Amino acid sequence: MKNYILVHGAWGAAWEFNSVAKSLTGAGNNVVALDLPGHGENKALIADVTMSAYVQTVVEAINKLDASVVLVGHSLAGAVISQVAELIPEKIDRLIYVAAMLLENGSSPLAVMQNDPEGQLLPNTIFSEDGSYATISQETVRNILLNDVKDENYLDNIVPNFLFKQATQPFMAEAPLSEDKFGSVAKYYIKASIDKVISPAAQDKMLTNWQVDKVFTLEAGHFPLTSIPEKLVEILKSIG
Repeated sequence: MKNYILVHGAWGAAWEFNSVAKSLTGAGNNVVALDLPGHGENKALIADVTMSAYVQTVVEAINKLDASVVLVGHSLAGAVISQVAELIPEKIDRLIYVAAMLLENGSSPLAVMQNDPEGQLLPNTIFSEDGSYATISQETVRNILLNDVKDENYLDNIVPNFLFKQATQPFMAEAPLSEDKFGSVAKYYIKASIDKVISPAAQDKMLTNWQVDKVFTLEAGHFPLTSIPEKLVEILKSIG
């Protein structure tokens, strides 16, 4: 049995991992899918939705378990799990990035997006006047985030879940990462080959930031956890 903690990205929540969590649990694992502050059932004011708050939420979840964990981060949560590993490397068995931000020391998710000319999310993001939060349209969710999902009924059901105010501070937060701590934890990366949020080229570039134990590729858009969860679970199980 392994302890999995699953961490969602921007405009996300724990529900995105429902199918993945069910499969991993059915295989005899202990699985926790988190709602980060300001997401899902974890209500918070925009001003309190920060990268630090995200990281602390994951640290607290890990500290509740009397065992090491496999920490899985999707999208923006790649930056979250990296910083968790910087704080408590001894409690993490391995890190698994799913189409996620694998930042170099001192970089930010926003910097990755600004330097990804093929990424289509940032140009289609609607920022508030004060810049504290951002929203995305139904069209953006359907055509960019979930570009490989063809089931219209399924899309109709889940698209509204993405239509809320996402705090921007976590995107701008620079990640303090060191070779001694974060660098010591085993890392695996699962690429999404038709991703329109973080382009395959941007994913490849991030893979040069740190030593990664193994790289896998799924023919998927940015959300393989919802579009092809069974194939994602196969990889998660193979990593062990």
